Amino acid sequence: MSGREIAPELEGQIWRRWKQGESLSEIGRALGRSPSTIFCVLRRQGGFAPRPRVRDIRSLHLHEREEISRGIASGSTMREIAGALRRAPSSISRELRRNGGREGYRACRAEQRAWHRARRPKPYRLACNVRLRELVQQKLQQRWSPEQISGWLARCFAGDDSMRVSPETIYRSLFIQARGLLKRELVKQLRRKHRMRMPRAPSTRVPPSQIMDAVRISERPPEVEDRAVPGHWEGDLLAGSKNSHIATLVERRSRYLMLVKVPGKDTHSVVSALSRQVRKLPRQLRRSLTWDRGVELADHKRFTLATDVAVYFCDPSSPWQRGSNENTNGLLRQYFPKSTDLTVHSQAVLDRVALELNRRPRKTLGFATPADTLNSNVAPTG
Repeated sequence: MSGREIAPELEGQIWRRWKQGESLSEIGRALGRSPSTIFCVLRRQGGFAPRPRVRDIRSLHLHEREEISRGIASGSTMREIAGALRRAPSSISRELRRNGGREGYRACRAEQRAWHRARRPKPYRLACNVRLRELVQQKLQQRWSPEQISGWLARCFAGDDSMRVSPETIYRSLFIQARGLLKRELVKQLRRKHRMRMPRAPSTRVPPSQIMDAVRISERPPEVEDRAVPGHWEGDLLAGSKNSHIATLVERRSRYLMLVKVPGKDTHSVVSALSRQVRKLPRQLRRSLTWDRGVELADHKRFTLATDVAVYFCDPSSPWQRGSNENTNGLLRQYFPKSTDLTVHSQAVLDRVALELNRRPRKTLGFATPADTLNSNVAPTG
């Protein structure tokens, strides 16, 4: 059975289960359908549940059409039928004219035709506004997310409502290709390589390792928590294939990113590479580093001695305590998928990627860029 042959009631169950986060296999087992059939139903709408249709209160209902049919069979005039239904005679006349006249009128067929005619979708904003569509496509080609594009447009065209578009509209135009608005290949520029909108799923975390003399995150100064002062960083390793890694550092106040090439995951390699990179920063940007519980920073005391940067470690299974870093690592997957061998990238390549991300507007910064935000918060020296 294909996705087109699914009954409306069953299709409704599919969408409800999909929104609850069930997989294609789970939905298929529960409803007695193959995962490919479930995928066909979801893919047709790009992963977006179709909006429920609502009948206009002014339109005729099925029971009224049945009364019209009975009135015709009994020989009643249009005025008599209209009076019994408390409708205008012109409404009854128009109903009959649209559906075969007195001789050919059938209530069920008239109901189906009226329901089909009522489908009048609004013109899509990206279809009507060529300038807006071209800007959206340009930013997608630069690997901006739909949310970043939407926020940037609202900021740059604050007085022009015609240049606004929501992130969901952009996603719909990408994933529902029947609209024919945005080029299909632009989907490849999105951070996540899904072919349709995916439901949210709970994240998992690997149990932490023990680190000697680790200073807990609860002992950080208050200025770190409220992001009031620049120079406090969050860090982690981004993993690739063949046991390759990149160190990522994100400044908490500005979300400014630095990427560091590391030759290995051992603590000596990581600490040495981080120390060289952090020593390049001005002193006012060297205050603290918050890391997860990975053993790659077991030699944190040597890092602090080399950089004068205090190191704090997150609580077990608490990735949200490094929220800025976790979010940025997600953005980096757009450039470095999990199947990528990260050893092939030089430090110059990593610097270019970091520069591109630092020039992207961020929602949490009011759609300013991390680079501009860092520059505005660091007093000039010299």
